[in-house]
Amino acid sequence: MFAMLPSLCRFHRQFSRALLPLVSRQVELKLLSSSTHVQRAKYGNATSERKKFYRDVTISQGEGGLYEINLDRKKLKTPGGKLFTVPNEALAIAVATEWDAQKDTLKFYTMHLTTLCNTALDNPTHRDKDQIISAALKFLDTDTVCYRVEEPPGLVELQKNEWDPVLDWIERRYNVVIGSSFSIMGPQIPEETKETFRQHLGSYNFWSLIGLEYVINQLKSVVLSFGLIDRHLTVEQAVLLARLEEEYQIQRWGNVEWAHDYDMYELRARTAAGALFAYLSSESATMKKKILQD
Repeated sequence: MFAMLPSLCRFHRQFSRALLPLVSRQVELKLLSSSTHVQRAKYGNATSERKKFYRDVTISQGEGGLYEINLDRKKLKTPGGKLFTVPNEALAIAVATEWDAQKDTLKFYTMHLTTLCNTALDNPTHRDKDQIISAALKFLDTDTVCYRVEEPPGLVELQKNEWDPVLDWIERRYNVVIGSSFSIMGPQIPEETKETFRQHLGSYNFWSLIGLEYVINQLKSVVLSFGLIDRHLTVEQAVLLARLEEEYQIQRWGNVEWAHDYDMYELRARTAAGALFAYLSSESATMKKKILQD
């Protein structure tokens, strides 16, 4: 069952494992304490480790057709004390894989899908769909690919060559105008564009919006996130484009190798997890078979 995961799930799992040897515990805690999806009180435990207390991970279907995660014979619960349930088997398989992949110590900070499910179930900030959509759209005014530099010439050319094609694609795809700007104020995004994206986001269910907002938050870009969700970009491409200026500076001046690797793998893991969560949360019984095919 666990071998039937989509490519995004493989990305998420591989990147999460790859980053573990690269960081100290202090760096992990500092990064995760800033997560906007973790409530400081009950959700603070997401930054901790715990000795593994189970051997087997299984899924089962409970009331209302919802799926549950079982650790040995105990049902998993959320930080808020709710029964941990997900809307379909595909997402249950992906979450169970996170728990199954843990070794002697549970590293909660690598279990992004579990964290997103906890957020959707407990909704610690008590937001509705409209509030999530509004929060996501705020990134459009400060979108990564819309802010351009005027120097050095090498970076100017790089941004034009790499970001313009993505902007052209999304403007054609959604029949909108976005543009770019050298001004610190950024481009003036037309209200019609915002309304088009608002309506598009409104077509997603609550769970999928949690995942999509998470991706937007990671990439700091609505444009790149839509490109990823629409499968115009891969995870690696979206992350590289989000880090374009940083990668340029690294190529020019060098870098601290372990720190660069950690940042890259962590961003890939989180982005892949958010996209996978959005896909699996919106799937129907028919879509599930398609998504799970390798």
